[in-house]
Amino acid sequence: MIPAPLRLPGFRAFWLARLLTTIAQMAMVIVIGWQVYDIARESMPIHDAAFQLGLIGLVQFIPLFILTPVSGWVADRLDRRHIARAVILLEMLCALSLFWATWSGHVSLPILFSIAALLGVARAFAGPALGALAPNLVPRDLLPRAIALSSTAWQAGAIAGPAIGGFLYDVTPHLPYAFSAALFGVSAVCLFLVGPVPRSTIAPGKPIQRMVEGLRYVRRNRLVLGAITLDLFAVLLGGATAMLPLYARDILHVGVEGLGPLRAAPALGATVTAIVFSIYPLRTNVGVKMLAAVVIFGAATAIFGISTYYPLSLAMLAILGAADMFSVYIRQSLIQLHTPDAMRGRVSAASTLAISASNELGETRSGFAAAFLGPVVATTGGGVAAVLVTLTWAAIFPELRRARTFESPEEPPPDGSVIPGGV
Repeated sequence: MIPAPLRLPGFRAFWLARLLTTIAQMAMVIVIGWQVYDIARESMPIHDAAFQLGLIGLVQFIPLFILTPVSGWVADRLDRRHIARAVILLEMLCALSLFWATWSGHVSLPILFSIAALLGVARAFAGPALGALAPNLVPRDLLPRAIALSSTAWQAGAIAGPAIGGFLYDVTPHLPYAFSAALFGVSAVCLFLVGPVPRSTIAPGKPIQRMVEGLRYVRRNRLVLGAITLDLFAVLLGGATAMLPLYARDILHVGVEGLGPLRAAPALGATVTAIVFSIYPLRTNVGVKMLAAVVIFGAATAIFGISTYYPLSLAMLAILGAADMFSVYIRQSLIQLHTPDAMRGRVSAASTLAISASNELGETRSGFAAAFLGPVVATTGGGVAAVLVTLTWAAIFPELRRARTFESPEEPPPDGSVIPGGV
């Protein structure tokens, strides 16, 4: 049986573009991380090389942090389809640049860091545009299922991308970048197949005022604020993916061949979870279940940190991926259904900033902590800290615990008025 959202041509094209883009991105990410660590290890000890892995996350976060207010306003001001197309073409240019650098033998840490920064620019605009576009493609009652399907596309790509990237790199180092460039091209074509979509228009006013309005809305809506900041701090402290090249090479001793499955394991767990939710949407006690999922995420991260047994490490990564997807599904459904369409770009920008802060700055934290404390202490301690943060947030934001369903007002007014946090 075809899930209802995929019966809509516009969402189907969007879903395919998201799948192919994610495969291309993840194939690039695994190779960039491996090249950075491999190049660094040629002249640096393990702790200094881990520091370089942390810097990769930082150079991706800085442009996103600077551009987030602008990108959210742009997503609400301009056609979101055009923004998404332009972003994918920029990512294709990045892939072609790394293809040339690797093929010609000119790849270096400065080139890898520069391309990582450009990818950060792309993500700054992609998150708000794509996050706000999806609700325009399906009826409101199908949105939670559409979010689950969109997450399935992302997670399926996150499974296939690292495996394909690692395999192609083993064949010849420049091949993953050529493959990614081709997929970005096909993704752009898919987005050109998405026709005009109805959406609300942004209220008139000075651009800076409209940019700040989204942050003000997030601050006033305690349910949205709690959901966004929970993910920010839990993943910031508990993220382990930046250390995977280090674990593959120097702790688990499985090399680049074992790195692909390590990178894909979280996405495998997440994909299974997303598929289940796309068929059987979650309906009750959503807030408590989200908090429980983040606790499981932190616990699995802590166990992964101390594991030296490859199958156990894979199992913990799959569990933390499933728990993270559980949390993402609930959080994104709550945010999208509690945000007016005219403000979705700016609220999505705030959410993207929090996600990037948790991911990229989480990678930076992991790299820096591993450099000073060692990778095992840094990773395990981060998982324990994520559990403590979740318990703290359950107390600070009772709106999260009280959220029973995804139900919300049909379209709350986009004028900055306060929307109740509880449901």
